[in-house]
Amino acid sequence: MPALVKKLLLAGLGLLLMAALGYAIARSGPLAPIRVTVARVEQGTVAPALFGIGAVEARRAYLIGPTVAGRVKRELVDVGDPVRAGQLLAEMDPVDLDQRVAALDAGLARARGAVAVALAQQRDAASKHELATINARRYADLGAQKFVSQSVVDGKVQEEQSARAALDAAAAGLASARQEIDRQNAERQGLRQQRANVRLLAPHDGVVSAREAEPGSTVVAGQAVLRLVDPASLWLRVRFDQGRSEGLAVGLPARIVLRSQPQTPLPGKVARVELVSDAITEERIAQVVLDTPAAGTSIGELAEVTLDLPAATPSPVVPNASLKRLGEQTGVWMLADGKPRFVAVQTGARGLDGRVQILSGLQAGAEVVVYSERELSANSRVKAVAALAGQKP
Repeated sequence: MPALVKKLLLAGLGLLLMAALGYAIARSGPLAPIRVTVARVEQGTVAPALFGIGAVEARRAYLIGPTVAGRVKRELVDVGDPVRAGQLLAEMDPVDLDQRVAALDAGLARARGAVAVALAQQRDAASKHELATINARRYADLGAQKFVSQSVVDGKVQEEQSARAALDAAAAGLASARQEIDRQNAERQGLRQQRANVRLLAPHDGVVSAREAEPGSTVVAGQAVLRLVDPASLWLRVRFDQGRSEGLAVGLPARIVLRSQPQTPLPGKVARVELVSDAITEERIAQVVLDTPAAGTSIGELAEVTLDLPAATPSPVVPNASLKRLGEQTGVWMLADGKPRFVAVQTGARGLDGRVQILSGLQAGAEVVVYSERELSANSRVKAVAALAGQKP
């Protein structure tokens, strides 16, 4: 009898262990129900918005440098200095430009002298031609009356023709001398323009943002010596995710939070949407201006920009985390009698608070799965809990 009792006790203990093991497997093993958090579909309105990160830039920036290669002679301003339009900022070494201008001035004086000589020669040739014309006419009359021979008459006619040719030559010489003055004037004007270009002037009111070359440095044509920005033209170059940029348009109101002023949102609006997007980062780019320029804003400062879109019409709303992809369909896992069932939906506007508008596929009041421990299927057993591990209830 004692042996039989002992066997029965051992058998009962074995059954208890097997039951405990089965219970443990059913509760916490791979056969256990998948714990999920659920949310009820609400009827509401989504306030769609776009969010992007941008940097402060200057709409109007100027690169100031020489039009020909040269050496920087001096700079009169430093970074941060305000300047006025037309103010002298720097000067390049003119090298031999002053000497070349002086040489052209001397050449112009010589050309003016040549014009005076050519003018005198023209007057002399005109006088000789007039006298030769009178003599030729007189001798032609005498020849007609047989007072002089025909050879004498021909000689006087030839003298008149020679005087006319000399007059034409003098006129051509005068025109050439005047053209030389025009050429010298044009060349001098070009040199004076080059001489003026070595003086680097401010094209617009602004602030010096950088000195790209120091005195004594040699720069090539078109290379910047100074950078100038217009502080009144600051705006933000903002990037938005292409997949969520629907509705991005000029004139949208913006809320701008600068990194230097995180507690003070600033109002603004979209001034321009660029036609070309960034294909690598898959972002659209827009320029946003502040309604009122913020004091102390620096170029290159980062900012968070939120664009408010028109409110959507009232409709069922679900958390964005509840949306899943199953094959080619977007939908949610809806709980019906405690069992999950995938329902394809058509989504609409999305809010920055994580809520998504449902255009079709769901009705208000339904329960949908938000988070789950593992991937769900139609045959999964689920258990609704308040929160998963690591998630705040």
